[in-house]
Order: sequence, then structure tokens, then C-alpha cells
Amino acid sequence: MPVVTRFVVVLAVCLSSQAFAGKVTVPADVGVGPEAFWFYGPLLENRGAVPHFALAFNLHAIIDRDWINDNRDRIPAQYRGQADRITELKVGPSIFIPSTVYVSPAIDALNGVGIFGLTWKPLGLTLVSTGQKSERAWNQSRGRFLVEGNLLLTGLYIYSNLRGVELAGVPSTFFLRPGVELQTTLLLNVSRTVLVSVGGGAQAYVPQRLGAFFDVLPIERTVWLSFFAFLKFHVRFPYEASF
Repeated sequence: MPVVTRFVVVLAVCLSSQAFAGKVTVPADVGVGPEAFWFYGPLLENRGAVPHFALAFNLHAIIDRDWINDNRDRIPAQYRGQADRITELKVGPSIFIPSTVYVSPAIDALNGVGIFGLTWKPLGLTLVSTGQKSERAWNQSRGRFLVEGNLLLTGLYIYSNLRGVELAGVPSTFFLRPGVELQTTLLLNVSRTVLVSVGGGAQAYVPQRLGAFFDVLPIERTVWLSFFAFLKFHVRFPYEASF
């Protein structure tokens, strides 16, 4: 079964009231820190190597191997094989909590283009994990390297305060598109409950031409690909959730 299909099946099981009636305790993770973005295309040509800035934030429950093993008897038998193939699943408590807050005002010295907006990541799947395999064995390995995949929804207000920039092809735009993300992370344990992560990756969106909403061409005039890097500080704690 493809990874994405397994992801959907196990997610449905984990969130199903029939499968997990009542309350269960899950590890929760709160993280916050600075993030930098480089948008391929006209925005990169306008700003060069200087990124647009944002605040990275996460609040999610972690469905990991420890949790699956502890709750194995509550997983319907026909889904246990799929659950065994999941390394880690991250589920946000609400689709309304953003994962990224873009705060990058227009600066004349950087050609006067600014970005404000939000990105939501309601679901995240750990595709590859090396190093620490269990939260309970945190003192045996102080770090993990993760490769993660995410679904995205991003809304941005892109604007310029210089008329010359408008003529150069960066008009005011309300960008709203779904996308996907591939992210690599080095997660370091400071203690059992305090962690630091550093990483980066790429995001791909349904293209949107600057200055328009429905246009997806020409591709060289659109926003569709971004690269990012981040540093986050995390606190983890047990959380009693109702399913």
C-alpha cells in the first residue's frame, strides 16, 4: 500500500470515535522560532539572497511508535498492519491554528516588497527518522534526523511601496493556494521535555500569477515554489485528548 494511502488510513483510525472512544494520553509538542523564506521567481529576483521573514509555530499531538504500541489493542485488527508502518504522525488540534506567520514588511533598501500572511499545516507525516527511535529512550540518543511531508494552505498579502517595483512585475497580490511541503529537521534533546530543532525544505503550490487570482500562467510570473530554513524551541508534555 502506498505511503500516502497508509497515512490516510491510519489517520482515519486514530481520529475515529468508534476506534478510540473516550480519553487517551498523547505526547503534545509546542514549538516556536524564526523562519526565513525564499520565493522562486519574481519575488526572488526582486529581493535577491535576503529572505522574507516569518515566525514558525507548531502545536500538535504526536502519534508515535510508543503511542501506537500502547494503544494497539484499541486499533481495529484490520488496520494494525498499516499502523505498524507509520513512524510518526503529527495531528494539529485545530485547522485554524497556523504553522507560519509571515511578518516581512516592505523595506525600500530591499526594493520595497513586503509579505504578510499565514500558512496552515493540519497534518504531518514523518517519512524517515534516524537516531532516537523512542521518546522514552531520549537519554540514549540526544538527537534525531527527520524527513517529513506536509499538506499546506497558505494565504499571503504581497505588496510593494515603490511604483518602480510595480512596473518591474511585483504588483499587489492576495495569494491563496494549497500546496505540499518536504522538510528535513535535526531535532536535539536538551532534556526530556525541552528540545531544539533546526531545518529547512521546499514548498510547492498550485501556481498563481502575481497581480491575479485565477491565472496560473506564465509560470515565470507566478508564485509556486519556495525554500525555507528555521530554528525552533520546543516543549513537550503529556496531553489527555478526547476521541
